[in-house]
Amino acid sequence: QVTLVESGGGSVQAGGSLRLSCAASGYTYSNYCMGWFRQAPGKEREGVAGIWTGGTSTYYADSVKGRFTISQDKAKNTLYLQMNSLKPEDTAMYYCAADPPYNCHDVSRPADFPYWGQGTQVTVSS
Repeated sequence: QVTLVESGGGSVQAGGSLRLSCAASGYTYSNYCMGWFRQAPGKEREGVAGIWTGGTSTYYADSVKGRFTISQDKAKNTLYLQMNSLKPEDTAMYYCAADPPYNCHDVSRPADFPYWGQGTQVTVSS
């Protein structure tokens, strides 16, 4: 069973930065599709960034391109999301998710991911 634990959330002012981490355990396969998602109150969960851990391909939502960077440390089974130039509209609960390689289709779709962390809150004030 894959277990994901996020950390690094917090409260920052607009223009600030945060780095989220997602520590994974219980992997069965060598590589997974991994994604960062967020959900603001009253809104649907949306894909923010994604990566195939076996390569360098990444995905970013248009709203975060140029500001957020997804990366990984395979030796530590840890996924990161560096968030710069944060805006109040980035305020949300942020989740990481994992998708086994046989199921990887669209890293932007929450419905494709069977494994989820508990989330970490990011609050950006103006």
